[in-house]
Amino acid sequence: METVAVQKYNLDEEQEKKEIVRHYRALLRALKPRLKKGDRELVRTAFEMAADAHKEMRRKSGEPYILHPLAVAQICVEEIGLGVRSAICALLHDTVEDTEVTLEDVSREFGNEIAHIVDGLTKISTVIDSSTSTAQAENFKKILLTLADDPRVILIKLADRLHNMRTLDSMSREKQLKIASETVFIYAPLAHRLGLYNIKSEMEDLAMKYTEQQTYREIAKRLKETKRERTRYINEFIKPIKEVLQEEGFEFEIYGRPKSIHSIHNKIKTKGVAFEEVYDLFAIRIILDSPLEKEKADCWKVYSIITDFYHPSPERTRDWLSNPKSNGYEALHVTVMGPNGKWVEVQIRSKRMNDYAEKGVAAHWRYKEGSGASAQQESKFDQWFTQIREILNNPDSNTLDFLADFKSNLFTEEIYVYTPKGDLKILPVNSTALDFAYSIHSAVGNKCIGAKVNYKLVPLSHKLRSGDQVEIITSNKQKPSEDWLNFVLTAKAKSKIKDALKEEKRKVAMDGKAALERKLSHMNISINQHNISELVQFYKQPSPLDLYYQVAVKNIDLKELKQFAVLGDKLEPPKPVKAPEHVPEEQVKHQLPSKKDAELIIFGESSDKIAYKLANCCRPIPGDDVFGFITASEGLKIHRTNCPNAAQLLANYGHRVVKTKWVKNREISFLTGLRIIGMDDVGVIHKITNIISGELKINISALSIESKEGLFEGLIKVYVHDKEELDELVDRLKKLDGIQSIQRLEES
Repeated sequence: METVAVQKYNLDEEQEKKEIVRHYRALLRALKPRLKKGDRELVRTAFEMAADAHKEMRRKSGEPYILHPLAVAQICVEEIGLGVRSAICALLHDTVEDTEVTLEDVSREFGNEIAHIVDGLTKISTVIDSSTSTAQAENFKKILLTLADDPRVILIKLADRLHNMRTLDSMSREKQLKIASETVFIYAPLAHRLGLYNIKSEMEDLAMKYTEQQTYREIAKRLKETKRERTRYINEFIKPIKEVLQEEGFEFEIYGRPKSIHSIHNKIKTKGVAFEEVYDLFAIRIILDSPLEKEKADCWKVYSIITDFYHPSPERTRDWLSNPKSNGYEALHVTVMGPNGKWVEVQIRSKRMNDYAEKGVAAHWRYKEGSGASAQQESKFDQWFTQIREILNNPDSNTLDFLADFKSNLFTEEIYVYTPKGDLKILPVNSTALDFAYSIHSAVGNKCIGAKVNYKLVPLSHKLRSGDQVEIITSNKQKPSEDWLNFVLTAKAKSKIKDALKEEKRKVAMDGKAALERKLSHMNISINQHNISELVQFYKQPSPLDLYYQVAVKNIDLKELKQFAVLGDKLEPPKPVKAPEHVPEEQVKHQLPSKKDAELIIFGESSDKIAYKLANCCRPIPGDDVFGFITASEGLKIHRTNCPNAAQLLANYGHRVVKTKWVKNREISFLTGLRIIGMDDVGVIHKITNIISGELKINISALSIESKEGLFEGLIKVYVHDKEELDELVDRLKKLDGIQSIQRLEES
């Protein structure tokens, strides 16, 4: 999916017009099967309105802005499978925010439904207080809240984001990092949850292209190099199956497609294997043209034919025919041992199922209109939307918490558990008995004291597994507690527990309020809003409720009230003691760094020395791809772009990112760590230390080795000057006999 390097934009006015018309005609061609009477005129009006509104605007690449809404509309129609009304909304998606066009104009021309969707697509323009939240997080929240209203808003938003990702080359490095991280953090999980797997994969690949450039290029290169032998292998694998399917009279398509670069990289990382050892670089797809009533039986027939030729791996068989995923995905996945001892994943599904797999929610609507979806599928989708609405209708005041909860429910795989009566409940993997209780009803969750799983008593925190039958035990004396939040996973459970805790806090706070009012009236101080505000400020509490609560639990004893002056009916807080003389910020900055951290870095165009710290979560070293992040309390921190926390920081706090670049400085060494796994052979430790200390003269800070049943795992911490030196060390160690894998530690 490597895109071509950006060429300088150099079309003249005449060529530009032709280009715009070409894109417009392509959109009409894609819409052709859907156009009803009068639709063509509506699309034309929308195109002309957008073209006129954006006529003075250009994209960063230099091309006319109107090409962007046209491309977004094209993605909506061709890749997501939306129709005429969505295409019109896509054409107009930036007009209300960026041009003179108003929502009233859109409503007058196209009606309320389209105006409503365009309004949902218009981003937040007000600046939000960044101490509690961020503009981006609020923006995501607004986007998510529209999901409960009209999911088309999200689908068009995904198309918009996908086109931005495809054209990211002309953006600045900071913008690329911020947009790519937002994409991985929120948009790819959304696409996944809405069943748009192709879009999800492409988004992840494109994000990786900018956040982990080197790794992306390496895997893309290896995929290109191995393409010919992969194709040969796929053909060899398919041949016997194809013949039997034809003999049996099936109408089908069969092909192999490579896995996404992002998923290959994940396998390499999580399994600790080399590129050559990733067993499923590609998946074979068999798509059957079967009538609705025969789909399941035909898929199982094909499964039987495949397993006649190749041995299946039982633990890697996934049956989403009997239990489709909650976003409507249906298929049968089987991993078999193919020729030359290679594992191959085969996905079997019908044409209708394939449409669901590629077009997700959009396909759901299409089939709903033509009533081609099964009742089971209908209820699955409706259940999911009900679940989403529950999360969204109760958004927590803290946007970042709300986002984290919502996101944790987007990407997880699902388990299927049963009530004592045999009703099926779908929960995310790692859900606990308490999650199950809240999935039944918030009142059941709040009173839950334990559960019986498969007739055995278990605690609230017990993790459930697929197939478990769960009976919840309740007591009227039970109340939710703060620690419950540590072992529930679902957003519904979290928000209901927080609600219950708030309610409990409110009750306690009322006692505190009464105590405070008694104390004030005893001192003849009137109880008015001004005085309460003064006390809230003086005791540094976020709200009056918190003040009352702290008084009730005796964290605030109010003895400082004696220091207040009373002017009329107003309280005057005591004057603060004069603070020590202010030290200029510049001076503080230069006092911060230790010698080890004082490596020179260039920010933007200047090359001043600026104090910074290296983030402990990823321990960057010179040569790593990095970004600077301004923290609230610790000044500037440097993170690797592939740091585990990078996506979240860049997505939620993009405005705090500083452009950062290393400068060669050989005097300073940086601590980094390696995990080495290999055969526990005689003298292997000596060989490793000899390469590090003897040959490369690198200082070892710590070394620990554990050996077990013929294998050893070593953790080595070394001081290196830069990434080049670390890469050379890793290459040398890999050449030793019996070394199985070497991974850089995230923390050192």
